[in-house]
Amino acid sequence: MKYCPNCAANLTVKIPVDDSRERYVCEACGSIHYQNPRNVVGTIPVYGEQVLLCRRAITPRHGYWTLPAGFMELGESTSHGAARETLEEAGAIVEIGPLYSLLNVPHAEQVHLFYLATMTSPQFAAGEESLEVALFHEHEIPWDELAFPTVKQTLTWFFADRAAGVLEGQFHVRSRDVLSSEKI
Repeated sequence: MKYCPNCAANLTVKIPVDDSRERYVCEACGSIHYQNPRNVVGTIPVYGEQVLLCRRAITPRHGYWTLPAGFMELGESTSHGAARETLEEAGAIVEIGPLYSLLNVPHAEQVHLFYLATMTSPQFAAGEESLEVALFHEHEIPWDELAFPTVKQTLTWFFADRAAGVLEGQFHVRSRDVLSSEKI
């Protein structure tokens, strides 16, 4: 960031009074510009025994498979954003269940949140950001063609928990930090 979005003056990087981190500060208008992680919200859309995946039509990872997910918008909750992204990318209407996984991706300045979701019907269609959309049984998942480590980790946890019957009762949200050496 070079210029203040409020007054267009040059910004300086310094630690503001009563803060402990360097921030972009505008000496002209006094604004402090914070940069915070972005939330990526999505679902694990399930229909019967299958999970719905989207093949990406956009970068990064064009052509790779992913769970329907995207950046949360201002004015929406994480669960609303996850349902919206599922409709936009996969044309699927879902009933949102509990938060299932939370993955911190500090090197990409992101936090990924995936909700369990039940498809209300087997109807779906590729949106603008998807080349194709398909339902997969666990043994059909294109594991080597998944776009992101967060998606692979979430699906690995999901299928293990489903096989163990963990998803039938109360469970703890799965979480972990994704290392910068993992492709994101």
